[in-house]
Amino acid sequence: MRASSVGRRCAGVMCALLLTVAALTGCDHWSDSRSAGPGAVTTSAGPSGYGAVFLAVDECSSFGTTSFTEVPCTSERAAARVVARYDGGVTDGPPCPPTTDFVLHISETRAAADGNGDSAVPQGYACMRKLEAPHPGDPGGGGGPRTIVGDCVYSAGSGQVRETACDGKGRKPPEYRVTSAVAERSECPSATALYVQLGGGRPVGCARPV
Repeated sequence: MRASSVGRRCAGVMCALLLTVAALTGCDHWSDSRSAGPGAVTTSAGPSGYGAVFLAVDECSSFGTTSFTEVPCTSERAAARVVARYDGGVTDGPPCPPTTDFVLHISETRAAADGNGDSAVPQGYACMRKLEAPHPGDPGGGGGPRTIVGDCVYSAGSGQVRETACDGKGRKPPEYRVTSAVAERSECPSATALYVQLGGGRPVGCARPV
């Protein structure tokens, strides 16, 4: 993401299915800053058959240390629900909902040789919301793919910032909190100390010292 002092977008990647997970934890300040989330792993799991579309909206995934797979939402293994699902790459498609906890990047897989097409999965991404708290995508939660009003950030040096939990329980203590979102910097309150790039219809976040 970025800020006129700093910017942030944090991304982490994991895979499942030929499915890559990017746990994006971000800042959008005025200067780029990316922080890696979980390490990358892959699994050969294919579509589970729980729905016509792999990880469609309202379907659920497991949440392991090495892979993510589609599971029934009533399963004990279910850990996160799909709140939005888009084809294509995340950089080219619509943004995930504001309180998304993490993003699963789904690699394209081709249909099996039997030609029925059941195993074909197009490239896409699923915006995930954990079934239980804590929710890093909530305002002040310290994570998620988007920076939103209520989030806190800290200076990471070189004109960059990173998001952190507002309650001080993150790796770094909070220094600024985004208090409002506006269309132009000139609309921020006079007490604004930092401008954070949020995206959307009101792309400028007005941040104050904590």
